[in-house]
Amino acid sequence: MKLAVYSTKQYDKKYLQQVNKAFGFELEFFDFLLTEKTAKTANGCEAVCIFVNDDGSRPVLEELKKHGVKYIALRCAGFNNVDLDAAKELGLQVVRVPAYSPEAVAEHAVGMMMTLNRRIHRAYQRTRDANFSLEGLTGFTMHGKTAGVIGTGKIGVAALRILKGFGMRLLAFDPYPSAAALDLGVEYVDLQTLFAESDVISLHCRSRRKITIC
Repeated sequence: MKLAVYSTKQYDKKYLQQVNKAFGFELEFFDFLLTEKTAKTANGCEAVCIFVNDDGSRPVLEELKKHGVKYIALRCAGFNNVDLDAAKELGLQVVRVPAYSPEAVAEHAVGMMMTLNRRIHRAYQRTRDANFSLEGLTGFTMHGKTAGVIGTGKIGVAALRILKGFGMRLLAFDPYPSAAALDLGVEYVDLQTLFAESDVISLHCRSRRKITIC
């Protein structure tokens, strides 16, 4: 099988080639985005592998279909950039990454939270400039504060688990409460309460009109 891989970075190429040793697919790598104009580069390929910024709209899918593509493989968990209804009508099969490491994403989110609280990004730049002033760099102690998490799927729960380790009070909002979150002692509240009582808020939900929060 021949596959066209779009939006390729060096790390994509490295690991895909490594994994492909067990399959022997013919991989053709492109560093540009998949668009209606670039879809012709998939000519002769049974599948395309795309990422978050590639265009999976109906016109692009129709163009891919003309060139013999049968499969759309997303190397990401999100699929909002692909018109699934159009794919179904065109007989194109769409697959995606089931999940990233929930812990890795949660750790990164909490890391950014700490960076903002302690102004680490500013302190780093000052240190590089040999400026060791603490003016404007003081944050607050996370212990004893209240953390609000919106969305308690796997990533949200992983974030709550980390925040509990700081000794924080945990609030959460989700239309579908998680047993795992409740086991951590999380208190589910409405959005207004979460906004009013949280010292820090972390979002772990999709951007959908029906759950627009601000």
